Amino acid sequence: MNFRPLGERVLVKRTEVENKTASGIYIPDNAKEKPHTAEVVAIGNKVEDIKVGDTIVFEQFRGTEFKLDGQEYLILNIENVIGVM
Repeated sequence: MNFRPLGERVLVKRTEVENKTASGIYIPDNAKEKPHTAEVVAIGNKVEDIKVGDTIVFEQFRGTEFKLDGQEYLILNIENVIGVM
C-alpha cells in the first residue's frame, strides 16, 4: 500500500467483529455494530503519540471510509482518537 495521511490524521483498519455470540448465535453482517477499535496502518507527519501497529479506540461515527487495494480503511483526525490500547 502506498498511502500516507497528511497532518494530524491516521489511517486505520477496523478490527474484525465476531460472527457469533458467546452462546453460539450467528449474527448477520447487516446486524453487526461497527467496532470502535482499529489498528493504525499509517500516520500523518504531525502525529506524535501514536505509532504504526498501535490499536486505538476512536469516537463513534467519525472518520472517512474508503477502499484501497481491495481493503477497507478509515482516515481519522487525531482529535477523534480516544486512546491507545
